[in-house]
Amino acid sequence: MRKRLIASLALSAAFTCVGTAMLAHAGPATQPSAGPATRPADAAAPLTPEQMLNNMLKPTSSAGKPLTPALDPPAVDRATGKGAVAPHVPTTNVRREGTFIVDAVGRLTHNADGTQSEFTFDADGKNLKDPPIIILPNLKLALMEATVMGANRDSRFRVTGMVTEYRGRNYVLLEKVVVIPDVVQQFGP
Repeated sequence: MRKRLIASLALSAAFTCVGTAMLAHAGPATQPSAGPATRPADAAAPLTPEQMLNNMLKPTSSAGKPLTPALDPPAVDRATGKGAVAPHVPTTNVRREGTFIVDAVGRLTHNADGTQSEFTFDADGKNLKDPPIIILPNLKLALMEATVMGANRDSRFRVTGMVTEYRGRNYVLLEKVVVIPDVVQQFGP
């Protein structure tokens, strides 16, 4: 039994040496390729950097076209005339989109169903020349609401913002909001 074990070990060692020698003389199993495995459809000369940049900057024929601005006259504000809460309110046109309200004084109110915040101008008082304008939600509106909730009085604000126009109503995106303090008058003795 011992002789068989020694014989099998010797035989396996011999095969290992012969296999290693054969692999060393055979070389690698794969050969490096002479060129790229794939080629471009057209074997044109490579582009220079300037040509490549010009091709990237050239407008494509399938590019979309920008929308043309509306040339319609300003629409009538839906919150005036028959759509107003107060009786006999004159109709006014909406402000054009892109115009700015600068340092307008007024109060934070809500529309009739309470779903939208509006800025009601103080200047319109009795004449209602400037209908309330809907305030687009942003952090400035949140600060205004927090001020109104924390005060025991009707707060007045001086606001600046950009006007937008949508379906017969104006909206304002507030950029600056300042709380106007109450004027405390002290009377002398």
